[in-house]
Amino acid sequence: MSPRSLDPRPELARLTGIRSGKRSYYRAYVASDERMQRAVTAMDSISRALVRTVEGPRGLLEEVVRAASAHLEADWTLLALEDRQLTGARPRFVAVDPGGRVHDAETSLPASVRQVLAAVRSGRHAEVARPSWVTVPMMLEGRRIGSLVAHHGLADEPEPGDLAVVRILANQAAVSLHTSEQYQAGLSLHRRAQRLYDEATAQSHDLAARTRELREVEQRLQLAHQRELLDGERHRIARELHDSVTQYVLSAGMAVEVARGDAEALGATSVVRELVTAKQLSGEAVEQLRRAIFALHQPHGDQVASLPDLVREVAAHHEGRLDVRVRLHGRPRALADAGDHEVARAVGESLFNVVVHAGASRASVLLRYRDDELLVSISDDGRGDPAALRRLLELERRGTADGRHRGLANIESRIVDLGGAVAFRRARLGGVRVELRLPLGAVSEPVPDREVP
Repeated sequence: MSPRSLDPRPELARLTGIRSGKRSYYRAYVASDERMQRAVTAMDSISRALVRTVEGPRGLLEEVVRAASAHLEADWTLLALEDRQLTGARPRFVAVDPGGRVHDAETSLPASVRQVLAAVRSGRHAEVARPSWVTVPMMLEGRRIGSLVAHHGLADEPEPGDLAVVRILANQAAVSLHTSEQYQAGLSLHRRAQRLYDEATAQSHDLAARTRELREVEQRLQLAHQRELLDGERHRIARELHDSVTQYVLSAGMAVEVARGDAEALGATSVVRELVTAKQLSGEAVEQLRRAIFALHQPHGDQVASLPDLVREVAAHHEGRLDVRVRLHGRPRALADAGDHEVARAVGESLFNVVVHAGASRASVLLRYRDDELLVSISDDGRGDPAALRRLLELERRGTADGRHRGLANIESRIVDLGGAVAFRRARLGGVRVELRLPLGAVSEPVPDREVP
């Protein structure tokens, strides 16, 4: 081992080889000055390469190879990684020809350089030790990851200072390649994370779509179940009305007619007038019962899914006897626990009272959906009095009514069970306005808007 190889000074300290200023050492001074100039040139190349961060590691590697080639006056200079080292780093090798052109394809290299490249890639660095070839290892964390090899054109073998410069260049390249591998690994993880995120987003959208479909199916099934129960109840009521109530009213009408004949025979004029009125009322009652039975037996579609639809159905039952207009403000939202049907029944009871007791010809039903409240108002142009209705409701609550009037109490019971309240006011049409107010705090999703006449 030569004394030069045991020199403990740092690499940069070996770049200056002047030990004396005597004239006898002038030649050494000139040679050292030339080496210094080449070293400064090489360091300048590295400094320019270090700021080429936009180009990634390739720009630095090209500058390293060019600087080493210029420093050693080489015709071919090669920087290459071993195949098993820094597998994610790119490029794997860079070569510079005598004209300073950069090569990164094996097919463009001469046979001798391809042999050197194959030896470095396989880790057979000893095979590179040939005359006029300089081999400097690229070290990273104490292990050899590749080599910087140059076919120099110096008159003599490179001095330690020349080798120190090349080692600095090689180690700088090793750091750049390591950074490249880390960057590539991070980029790969980022792409994978982005791909997983995109897949998760797509699955989330698909799950949301499936959830919406399931909710729609659930609503349709619930509607079908409610419709089945409702149709069964309608047919049962129709049968009871036909088989019992209608027969009793017809029998009562016949009895009144018999009594009217007896009263006429006795000359009781006042009694006859009352019996005629009773006969007319019983006839009207029979006609209303027939209409109700006919309406109850009519088939209904499966499109009724919201309160406006139900109210429209209820209003249709009174065609011919009452002109009912249904208005909607706001976006309909379904009440919980089948509340829509309960409200529709309350509206139906109110309209029935208008037809039977108010003597009205017109009525208006308003459905107003607010952020936290549903207001349903039933107004008419009849002769009713809000104060009288409030007194009657109080009697029905106490159970002191005559037993025939429970309509107002039934309306209030349905609304109160849903957390709402009932009020009676004077309507702009001239009659009574029944107000039903219900909270909308616990409701399901909005239902599609439908045209309400």
